[in-house]
Amino acid sequence: MILRVLSLTGLALSLGFAAAQSAHAQADPIKFGKLELKEFDAKNFAADTAAEAVVMADYGRTHFEYAQNDFKVVFERTTRIKILKKSGYDWATVKIPLYKTNGNEERVGGLRGFTYNLVNGQLVKEKLESTGIFTEQQDANRSTRKFTLPNVKEGSVVEYTYMVSSDFLFNLQDWQFQRSIPVRWSEYRVSIPEYFDYRLSMQGYEPLEVSEQSSGTVQFTIRDRNEMETVTPSTKIYRWAMKDVPAFRQEPFITTVQDYVARVDFELKGTRFPQQGYTQQMGSWTKINSELLTADNFGAQIGRTGFLKAEMAAIMAKHTEPLARAAAVHQLVRTNMQYNDHDRMYSNGVRKAYELHSGTAADINLLLIGLLRDAGLTATPVILSTRDNGRLDIASPMVSRCNYVLAAVTLPGQTQPLLLDATQKQADFGMLPERVLNTQGHLVTEKNLEDHWLTISSPQRYVHFQTAQLQLDSRGGWKGKIHDERGGYQALNARATLQRLGEKKYIETTYIKGNEGWSVPKYTVQQADALAKPLAIDMEVEVAGDNEPAGTIYLSPMQNFGEDENPFRLADRRFPVDFGAGHDETLMLTFTLPEGYEVEELPKNTAVSLPDNGGRFQYLINPTAGGLQVVSRISFTKAAYSAEEYASLREFYSLIVAKHAERIVLKKKS
Repeated sequence: MILRVLSLTGLALSLGFAAAQSAHAQADPIKFGKLELKEFDAKNFAADTAAEAVVMADYGRTHFEYAQNDFKVVFERTTRIKILKKSGYDWATVKIPLYKTNGNEERVGGLRGFTYNLVNGQLVKEKLESTGIFTEQQDANRSTRKFTLPNVKEGSVVEYTYMVSSDFLFNLQDWQFQRSIPVRWSEYRVSIPEYFDYRLSMQGYEPLEVSEQSSGTVQFTIRDRNEMETVTPSTKIYRWAMKDVPAFRQEPFITTVQDYVARVDFELKGTRFPQQGYTQQMGSWTKINSELLTADNFGAQIGRTGFLKAEMAAIMAKHTEPLARAAAVHQLVRTNMQYNDHDRMYSNGVRKAYELHSGTAADINLLLIGLLRDAGLTATPVILSTRDNGRLDIASPMVSRCNYVLAAVTLPGQTQPLLLDATQKQADFGMLPERVLNTQGHLVTEKNLEDHWLTISSPQRYVHFQTAQLQLDSRGGWKGKIHDERGGYQALNARATLQRLGEKKYIETTYIKGNEGWSVPKYTVQQADALAKPLAIDMEVEVAGDNEPAGTIYLSPMQNFGEDENPFRLADRRFPVDFGAGHDETLMLTFTLPEGYEVEELPKNTAVSLPDNGGRFQYLINPTAGGLQVVSRISFTKAAYSAEEYASLREFYSLIVAKHAERIVLKKKS
């Protein structure tokens, strides 16, 4: 949507521009091309031995200009980075995202860059040449201006500066203070005239060194016919800075980095021009619903399912019960469409995708919604943001934040809709992909519902169940039978891997490769296509022992079966642990002792729970006639745990790992 200014102080605007900001400005934190020799002194980077590079300074500034009868948002950036290791060379490659639509496009100007090296005590700089600048087109609306600075080495300093001029007033540049490498100084300044009303959203866990807001003025010179006129609206001036920002630590079980890094985001709420009053520009969810339902690449696609009239007639005749009908429609779409790994909310054509037997998430699920309606069911689109796209903010009605669509089916007699997705061939009816388990989704309907928001979660869990009957020998080896079952999301992932690799390669990759000394002479795969049941593997396994019998055998029963590493290595964590779904793991191992051996030492049985019934771990060893039975059960009852629960979760996992590492001592009878 292009926002155009039609009048200002009652005058029609024409070409002409000049702008000046009142003097609240601080000195710029970085001057392009002005380096100091200390930036090449290794002592100044002694604390950064783990880092591949360090951002010395990152400075951005956004202001508004007026030209060609319209306002523009102008963003300027200057960045300087010290390269410390070869692995940090990628920081010399920069990507600038650009947007265009309806003949308007964002433009890059003033692009310059240098690489600085210290050679024999002398500072040598090499210029970014035009041959090192490229444009990559992502789709019809998005492109990337990409450049790589020349002759980068360990110890180089690279810097670049550029400007982006944008007609899209909704696209006031966001700013990210934190990166995956340390940042010495990051500063962003924004000047917003009173004509524009933006919502500011600050997130992250790092403190601001500077947070200032002041008032000023900005001048825009306009020409009405042959006369010049200057208007001087008041302006809000923001300045934020962070100092010595630590590298963002990539930790397990998070949605996307963008949900947690220190950043500030902007959304255009409305405009307020003289004699025009306030005009809301940020859409409401109701307005978004209306626009989507009539859009050719969204709502219109739902009604273009007539080409499957014969298939739907067969389903209607065969299935009279609503749930069975819904399952049959889901199977029709799921088995005939191959998901192309593109998460999209808009479809380029459901019929074309079906004929190609391949499509995006939107192609597949909008077709699913249309066919469910053809089957006489109440089906509604649900738009959302996937886990790797970031969380959706209910208070910010921006359709651009969404990148996925599901089907919500309300069955007779049910108050809560059933969420459906047909993109995964290995997923049973009613099972959602892991990538969509991201808090909430928005129902796209014109009905006056009490609440248009749904929780996007799944009753499915990660379920792993193993039993084994193993015969020990006097040399510390063993052989026997293992039965391995994977259910829920464990089964979904395992089936996808099995289909991709084939049975033989799957067994090698899943069991033999990670378990030293394993030999699997025989195996069978069961229920691979029975999606409502666990994937089951039965194996005969042999592990050779030492060359000679041992008087004492130290048996580690959980070796190659249990947990051997705590994924939560950091002592503290500032953001939640998000598994996506609950976890259940059960191991039941039965060992037959070698003839002439007896148990001399056993670990103690253990049972421990997380606070507030968040999880439970049980470890039991029961002597039997001529053997032992070892049972381990782990359950995480919640899909997500808060940062305040992290310490307990980490301690809980440490106890599991320690317990699984304990050994049983077997002694040969004298």
